[in-house]
Amino acid sequence: MDTLNPNWFLRARLKTRQLLLLIALDEQRNIHRAAEELHMTQPAASKQLKDLEDMLDVELFERLPRGMRPTIYGETMIRHARMALTSLSLAHEDIVALKSGLAGQVEIGVIMAPSMSLLPRAISRVKEQAPQLRIGVQMETSNILLERLRRGSLDFMVGRILEDQPDADLQYEELADEPVCAVARVGHPLVTAQGLSLEDIAGGAWLLPPKGSVLRYRCDMMFRAAGLAPPSNVVDTTALLLISSLLQQTDSLHVMPVEVARHYVSLNILSILPIELPCRMDAFGIITRRSHLLSPGAGIMLDALRVAAAEIY
Repeated sequence: MDTLNPNWFLRARLKTRQLLLLIALDEQRNIHRAAEELHMTQPAASKQLKDLEDMLDVELFERLPRGMRPTIYGETMIRHARMALTSLSLAHEDIVALKSGLAGQVEIGVIMAPSMSLLPRAISRVKEQAPQLRIGVQMETSNILLERLRRGSLDFMVGRILEDQPDADLQYEELADEPVCAVARVGHPLVTAQGLSLEDIAGGAWLLPPKGSVLRYRCDMMFRAAGLAPPSNVVDTTALLLISSLLQQTDSLHVMPVEVARHYVSLNILSILPIELPCRMDAFGIITRRSHLLSPGAGIMLDALRVAAAEIY
């Protein structure tokens, strides 16, 4: 395909309807259902898709006997269509909010550890300054949040950029590293143990993240580096409610970020074992998209996060 003019969409008279059609086709994988969802006829939907494919000189969807599947070109256009429509939606919300005396909305993604102290402190500070700012928070793993950030459903996130997911559009501002610790129920026999070592805890019952996760890998390697076999009596889970319940009802051990553990200790739910684990997660930080212009509200929230991070870390 020849290099397109940066403003090709103007010459192509790209329609919002075509962007909506791309998203509907991605979700429905069927031209008839996609057309129905958009209250279009099937021939009209097919023509709009063909016009777009002809302009780009690529096939956006593979036609299958029982539906459609986006090609690599289609996946790219779908991702940018979602970002464009999200941006237009947010622009309208900002205008409506400003007209009604509100201050707009900001959507933030965050991993678990900074959600315990960093984000609450920053939100508290922002609410004093802009009480009408609507703040949405999504807590997930970094890989899920990165995808949402790329799709434009987040203004920014606090997490990690994974080594296998480089992206020139992502801008990373490191905040802190993330040491981990071993925890158990309040009153667990090991909580008052003297000179606790990895050998003392390797053979116990554990609740750990599933195989394949970064923390599980680091935890297993921690034991192997000490000449020990990783725990074999393990329940694989990341569900915090289940973990906290099992820890209180059994003598199982768990490994979690120190910042998260301190929160549970303050509530007298868990205790931190008296052992410094030679294990830590990679540093996390603020991640933004260079191509995304932050709203005034998102800028206020971002500044508050930086101030809170300087105080905490």
